[in-house]
Order: sequence, then C-alpha cells, then structure tokens
Amino acid sequence: MADEDRFTLNSESIGAVPIVNWFLDRMGVFERLERFVPHDDARLRLAPAAVIGVVLRNIIVRHRPVYAIAEWAQPFDPSVLGLSAGDAEALNDDRVGRMLDRLFDADRATLITETVLAAVRAFEVDLSQLHNDSTTVTVTGSDYPGGGEQRGGQVVVKPTRGHNKDFRPDLLQLLFVLTVSADAAVPIAYRVYDGNTADDVTHIPTWDELRALVGNPDFLYVADAKLCSKEAMGHIASNGGRFVTLIPRGRKEDTWFRDWAQTHAPPWSEAERRTSARIGDPDEVWRVFEAPLPSTDGYRVVWVHSSVKAARDAAARSARVEAGLAAIEAVQARLASPKSRLKTLVAAEAAASEALADAGAGRWVGFTVTESTNTTYRQERRGRPGANTRYRRSDKPVFSVTAHVLAELVSYDAATDGCFPLVTCDPDMTPAAVLAAYRYQPNLERRHHMLKGPQLVAPVFLESPHRIEALLLCHFLAMLAEALIEREIRNSMKAESLAGVPLYPEFRNCPSPSAPRILEIFSDIQRHHLMSGDDLVQVFEPQLTPMQQKVLDLLHVPANVYTSAATA
Repeated sequence: MADEDRFTLNSESIGAVPIVNWFLDRMGVFERLERFVPHDDARLRLAPAAVIGVVLRNIIVRHRPVYAIAEWAQPFDPSVLGLSAGDAEALNDDRVGRMLDRLFDADRATLITETVLAAVRAFEVDLSQLHNDSTTVTVTGSDYPGGGEQRGGQVVVKPTRGHNKDFRPDLLQLLFVLTVSADAAVPIAYRVYDGNTADDVTHIPTWDELRALVGNPDFLYVADAKLCSKEAMGHIASNGGRFVTLIPRGRKEDTWFRDWAQTHAPPWSEAERRTSARIGDPDEVWRVFEAPLPSTDGYRVVWVHSSVKAARDAAARSARVEAGLAAIEAVQARLASPKSRLKTLVAAEAAASEALADAGAGRWVGFTVTESTNTTYRQERRGRPGANTRYRRSDKPVFSVTAHVLAELVSYDAATDGCFPLVTCDPDMTPAAVLAAYRYQPNLERRHHMLKGPQLVAPVFLESPHRIEALLLCHFLAMLAEALIEREIRNSMKAESLAGVPLYPEFRNCPSPSAPRILEIFSDIQRHHLMSGDDLVQVFEPQLTPMQQKVLDLLHVPANVYTSAATA
C-alpha cells in the first residue's frame, strides 16, 4: 500500500456560524436558554437549550424546515453548533418538537425581556423612538384544530382565517405584531395573536409592554392608521406617552382639510428635499403644514404634501378614469349586441355601475342610460307578401349607455393630491420632526421581509399551535441578531466613511449590507482534518479572504472565532 493511501481528508463546514455565535453570545442568548430551558431530565438525549440553539442558528444562516434540521447540521463541525460528535443525527423533527414544547412552557416573557435589554445595553441601541406594525404568518400543512385553550397557565393562540396579508385567504394564519427601534430597525418586542384579531386592539397591550420594557413612557410610539382610535390614542396620552400616526381617509379631520383646500392655499413649508435617483427627474420634496384646528380628540394635526405621492395620485386617478370609460364602452357593446341579456333599464344601470366599481372609477366617471324604441314589422302569416298582406307591429325597448367624466370631483381631488394627515399628542415636535418620525415607518417592513423572505417563516406540520408560538420566538431572536449584524457593519462603515463594501458579484459596491448577504460570503468556509487511520496528522484551519477579514473587522468580530480553539 502506498503511503498516500494511508491518509484521508475529513472536511467539516463552518460557514458563517461563528459570526452568528459571536452575536448571540453578546446578546446572552445561550446562557439564558440554558437557564430558562434547563437540561433537567437525564433521559433526554440532547440538552433542550442545545436543540433550540441549533434551530436558532439554522433560521439565521440558512433556514430549513424542522424535519430537515438534522440533514442541515450533518456537514457542520458539531462544536460550532454547540453539539458533540454524533449529536446531529439525533436532531429529528420529533425531538425538535418536544424541545419547542419546553420552550413554550418556559417563562418566555422574562426570557425575551432579559435578552432584549441585554442586547440594548451591549450594542447601545437607542429606544427613544419605537415603530409598530403587524403582519400575518400564514400557516400551511394542517388545519390546526387546537388553539385558544390553556397550556400551563398560558393561553395558546389559535390559527384562524382572516384578512390575510399574504393574499392567501384559503389558509390559516396568526397575527404577528412587531416593534422595532428607529435605531437601525432593531426588533424590540413582538406579540402573537389569533389569526382573526383586528390590528387596532393590539396597540394598548403593546404600548404597555413597551413602557415596562423601556422603563418609562417617554418614548415616541409610531404606528399606522390602526392606532388612530380614541381608545388607543387616549390610553397613550393619558399615561404620559407620545405617539405619531396617520389619520385614515374619511375622518372628520381629513374631510375638513380637503374641503378647506378648495378655497384656501395652505401655507406649506419645505421639510425635506431629496435629489431624484434618476437623472432628469425632479427632486422629491416633502412639505408640511400644521392644521389650525386640532383633531376631534384635541391632538395636533400635521398635513404633509409629497411631490412623489402627488404625481402618483394624479397618475392613478387618470388611469382609473380611462379604465372607467373603457368599462362603459364595454357595457355599451353588450347592450348593442342582439344576444344581450340586459333587457331592462334597471339591468343596464346595474351593469354600468358594476363595471365602474370593478374599474375603481365610480367616483370620477358617471353614466347616463337612455331608452329608445326599436319598431319592427312582421307578416302575420307565412308566404310571399302582397297588396293584402297584414303585418304585426313589434316595439322593443333599446338601451344605450354613455359615460361622462365628473370634472368637479376630479378637480376636487386634484387639489389635495399628495396630501396626507398625521396626528400627534407631542406638543413640542415641529411639523418637520413629526414627518421625519413617520417616514421611518417603512423601515419596519424590512424586518417583515426578513421574516417572510430569508427566514421563510411558514410553520409546517408542527402538530400544535403552541409549538408554532415557540418557533416564532426563535424567529424573533433570529431577527434581533440579524438586525444587530446589519447595524454593526453599517455603523462601522459610517465611522470609516465607507460608501460601500464590494459584497455583490463582480465586486460591485454594496452601500447597505444586509445580514443574509454578509453571512453568505462566509458560507463556503470549511476546516479540514488530515487523518492517518484514526490518528490526526494535521488540522487545516480556514484561510479567510481579504474581503472576509474586512467584514469581520467591520463587525468587530475577532478572526480567531474561526480557529479550532475558539469553536471547540
């Protein structure tokens, strides 16, 4: 046997897990999992905290379903996953499910609070402004008849059908309410509700939870129009809190301004201007104006005019008017057809109204249905007509519909294109500051995208709703870690005046690195062991590229996390 035949090379994946471990450790996640989900049963093959830790790493690095976690973990160096040799084979879906049972039964509220506060302290996250919004978590794979009952004194949420924001009304869902900071959109709190829960009832318990978490009520709470209710706004204001929200269309404050603007020129003042991303396009401008009258509840109302929204509103209205005119033409074609089933005036009017409603143009396009008589004559008897042939007269009603644009309503709406009202109870914020606070709200959508995109939240075959709740806790902790990764590298780039990092293919610049892309460039890292029979000859540690080293430096993660001593 040749000498080289005595050697084998064993390779183990490491990937981006050491980076994830570094952030989770700074957050204190591993220590708290061991404390709140203890290994208190000698019959357990794996420690509950170790299994939950693998689930958490799996969600962050490359999410796989619960039943595929063992397959995902198999190629990895078990030490980076917090496991011992051979433990990965025991990560079947049944064992993971039973560990999720234990996680649900734990004191999850305290676990979340302690972890969030530790992350806030470790990374110095600013909590002076918090943003709230909800999304639906669509549940696939089972009807989940359970839910709504109690387990260990805790009420289990119930997956139900409701207003599905994933456009899947055929599937069950849960309502996932998330709050993030205005400092890099770091997740601060979350709540899970039954799938048919209305958004407006979630704000009072959410704000109370945030007040307890922050330690005082003097943070700015920003949310969408569902917050604009007398009960929710009154609760926050009466307890010393501050809020900014959008007034929904049709409320008295909204109607008053749109009527007033027909005969008055609001004294707009420019709040922000941004150069358009496209050459030749006009600048994007936001202007503000504080209404002279408060809201019906006595709060300040700030009106905003967006040049981009104005152009979008005008274009949308024009498109709907055109669609409405085309819809009426289609109804006219039906009426003119000999096979038309629209035999009465009522039927013709109903068809025209339905067509305008489907086109979304009922507000700006009207119609007129006219009736005429089509007279025909027919021989009373068969045969060739002659001088004495008698004819029978037949009068048949014929309907015709014509469309007309309601110019007064078009002009009325055009006067307030691009305008929307904000309301706040803060007496000191300038109108520009109110706008700036609300304009950060879309950043929360990045977290919802993270949840439904890279994290692929779609609980499948988890048997019971309480396991879904436990899994959603893992998703929240994963979002928190990913947000902190993004915050750390972007703050470092800002401190070093870096316009971007060449993370994209072909070394293209990435001005705002995302956690999935950051972790992806480490995905192929491996450690190799040269073996001679059962004897270890040499360990080949990972060799980091200059770009990988640069990213580690920006993340303030030491390079030695990729050595055997650090991962053992």
